[in-house]
Amino acid sequence: MVEKIPTTLEPAAPRLILVVDDEARMRRFIRMNLELEGYQIIEADNGLNALEQIRVFTPDLVIMDVMMPQMDGFETLRLLREISTVPVILLTVKSDEEDKIQGLGLGADDYITKPFSPRELVSRVEAVLRRAEWPAPPPRTILRIDERLSVDFNRHQVIVAGQRVELRPTEYRLLYTLIQNAGWVVPHETLLAKVWGYEYRDETHYLRLYINYLRKKIEEDPASPHYILTERGVGYRFIDFKKS
Repeated sequence: MVEKIPTTLEPAAPRLILVVDDEARMRRFIRMNLELEGYQIIEADNGLNALEQIRVFTPDLVIMDVMMPQMDGFETLRLLREISTVPVILLTVKSDEEDKIQGLGLGADDYITKPFSPRELVSRVEAVLRRAEWPAPPPRTILRIDERLSVDFNRHQVIVAGQRVELRPTEYRLLYTLIQNAGWVVPHETLLAKVWGYEYRDETHYLRLYINYLRKKIEEDPASPHYILTERGVGYRFIDFKKS
């Protein structure tokens, strides 16, 4: 008989996902497919209930419909971002790019257009959860780019002219990737794959939007950037600060 060796390691708790939709049928569809993948699911049928669930349970991810009565997904997201940085995937029946930009601009991490397959749902959930995990900081906690700009990798902040600026998780991952390749042009497809995931390599509007967000936070003149340069038709390049 082989004696079992005791261990103090415990299995990782399943990721907790909040599903917010006024349609019970849609909540059941999402719950069934995500529970099959090992996720734990809680539900809310309106925006106010969702905000309360987030305060009480602090989920790892929120999947939320845009078209809800009383308070829609956009308004709920706006209020949510005042209290939490939890990753959010928005659901909508619309495919208009302006709606996507509005949702991403309010702080959504991704957007799925109804109807969608179980495979697409799971793929997007996995990609967003991956992005929410910070890459390990480099040996130097604070990296000085020049007299005006430094990056605090442990706190995921930039210091601009002596002032700390908070970055969203996706903004930080994008800046981290650009700085890792300072002086080199990083193609659009490479940035999308590294920051968002391989399945996002054609979603160029995500990249344009978040480059604009970063420039507004770190550039002295976002319309004439100094740090993040556009290589038209190819990609983006962070200045080679090591030579400056």
